[in-house]
Amino acid sequence: MAKSKFIRFFNLHTGEDKKENVLENVVNNISFRGANLWILACAIVIASVGLNVNSTAVIIGAMLISPLMSPIVGAGFALGVYDFPLLKKSLKNLLIATFVSLLVSFLYFTLSPFKDAQSELLARTSPNIYDVLIAFFGGLVGVIAITRVEKGNPIPGVAIATALMPPLCTAGYGLAIGNLSYFAGALYLYMINCFFICLSTFIIVKYLNYPKVNFVDANREKKITRVISLIILVLIIPSVYFAYTLLEQKQYSQKVNKFIQTAFTDKGYTVVFERTNYNANPKKLELAFLIKKFSKEEVDRIKREMEDYGIKNTELVIRQDNNDLKADILNEINKKEQNLSEKDIRIKQLNAELNKYQINTPNLQENIKILFPQITSYSIGVQNKIITADSAINTISLIYIADKKLSEEEFIKLQNWMKIQFPEREVAVIANQNSDFALPRKESTK
Repeated sequence: MAKSKFIRFFNLHTGEDKKENVLENVVNNISFRGANLWILACAIVIASVGLNVNSTAVIIGAMLISPLMSPIVGAGFALGVYDFPLLKKSLKNLLIATFVSLLVSFLYFTLSPFKDAQSELLARTSPNIYDVLIAFFGGLVGVIAITRVEKGNPIPGVAIATALMPPLCTAGYGLAIGNLSYFAGALYLYMINCFFICLSTFIIVKYLNYPKVNFVDANREKKITRVISLIILVLIIPSVYFAYTLLEQKQYSQKVNKFIQTAFTDKGYTVVFERTNYNANPKKLELAFLIKKFSKEEVDRIKREMEDYGIKNTELVIRQDNNDLKADILNEINKKEQNLSEKDIRIKQLNAELNKYQINTPNLQENIKILFPQITSYSIGVQNKIITADSAINTISLIYIADKKLSEEEFIKLQNWMKIQFPEREVAVIANQNSDFALPRKESTK
């Protein structure tokens, strides 16, 4: 009794929609004609813009409106019920959608003035086993939701998790800039997503016992199973290799960072240049220091110590007295600067503009209290004024006396003191109407 109750918790037949309704819905959404094609093209443009400007929110929006998943699910249903005409139709529409997506993204990135590879683009060029898991389990959630009477909230989440749009856009980007490795990596990720969504759909359809449309003998059914198994191996083996390579690279980077921290930074040696070539054979680690110069014996000792940190098959190069070092450091700085987003650059520009209007004289308030105790209320600001024939801008510091009357002597003393505080600015001291004395305010030259 307890066992049957436990099984009912995991029974997918509970809440299942009628099979004919589900199949009808799947078949109706397969076709890429008219509205579906326009929606796909617009979604591709939105995703391409998001990848171009490195905006995760825009990319997510494109994934939510994309209809790409429908023919993939249709193919999975067709395999599950052995409906080969439906399978042919699904694959045909998937090819049309893929071609249109590649074309639109290629045209966008060809016309776009921004060709730099942002992090969102690069993330889609090296798929690994984790992408397989995401596609498979995301597909499971998607098809389970499709077969329910109440579709619920999983569908939008599946569209985001399985991420069919970004790899296609990245493949189009690779074509636009002539980088075949980007194109191949992104297309491989797209194929992984398509196949494992299809596979998870096939598994759920078989589990829910959808009726077969065509009679298939046992031999043909085994042949289909063998073909599916072969495709799984073909797609999984490279992704496992990529995942293993990524893990090795991260572990190597952690060892290098620990080595640099312990052997140099903790001893007070400032590292001003660091470059690691993981793909070289042997691997190469280049370092340069602000002041410290190492003798040949010290360099040899450090090379031997690297093995204690698990850093093997690595050539250590310490750059000393090298004329090219300055150029390399500047190149690294320039690369980092180029990776700043437009938003960061705009923030820097606004901060620089704001600094023009800020008064950064330390202890100004304390000095005024000591030298001019009769002044208890004032404000200081910056104002721009065009004063010369060539329209140069001169900055003026202003102080407003709000409550106390000043004599002429006090007023002149205050103005002279302000000029000392701001030697690079033209100073105007303006008192309120209740003061006994106020210097005339200069008129701006238009």
